[in-house]
Amino acid sequence: MTGLLDGILADLAAEGEALDALVSPLGDDAWRTPTPAEGWDVATQVAHLAWTDEAAVLAATDKAGWDALVLEALDDPTGIVDRAAREGGAGSPAALLERWRVGRSRLAAALREVPDGERMPWFGPPMSATSMATARFMETWAHSLDVHEALGAAPDVTDRIRHVAHLGVRTRRFSFAAHGREAPAAEPRVELVAPSGETWVWGDEGADQRVTGSAYSFCLLVTQRIHRDDTDLVAVGDDAEAWLRIAQCFAGPPGEGRAARG
Repeated sequence: MTGLLDGILADLAAEGEALDALVSPLGDDAWRTPTPAEGWDVATQVAHLAWTDEAAVLAATDKAGWDALVLEALDDPTGIVDRAAREGGAGSPAALLERWRVGRSRLAAALREVPDGERMPWFGPPMSATSMATARFMETWAHSLDVHEALGAAPDVTDRIRHVAHLGVRTRRFSFAAHGREAPAAEPRVELVAPSGETWVWGDEGADQRVTGSAYSFCLLVTQRIHRDDTDLVAVGDDAEAWLRIAQCFAGPPGEGRAARG
């Protein structure tokens, strides 16, 4: 698993560095630019990433610290994430940027020390180091999209998004459960065209339910950065279409998603 984890951590580092390069030249006023997430500006988005990285380090290295964070979350289960992001984003952008950089480095080091086969606690099911790195990549990529959109900058779309696509496929059952629905038993065939032109495939070739389209569109959908109607995804079968209507690869209650452009 070490080789796989190292690859994901390298991609996570690259994604973080890309966002860092975008925000580090900004003046203080630009850090207050509103993003598509209601009430969150650029600083709030970065603060959320910093806080979640720090939480992951606690989960990997500090049982007492993690337990204290869980107790804090139990006191405010619906507001702790938003509160931590707003509080973290309220101060100096320079201090926030340094905090995020330190947290990214500590997270990578902590995950490399997690023994193979061991799972660390999390706000949802316990996670392996590989799963945690994948989840951190997904969040970094998704929140980076919000910052790019806020600043009118085009994101660099790379094959690193395979981690998001994989997580999106693996969380199909969770998407239904989050809506209080039982997931259809049959796994769909998913065929996605990567930014490089390569085809990524999950599921049996003979599956009746199928999803095809661009990997970028699928990743936008499962992180709820686009409405189903605005994707290029094609669903064959009612179960496949039902999944795409509620897909989410992040933990927590059902997201509201984006409104259709039309």
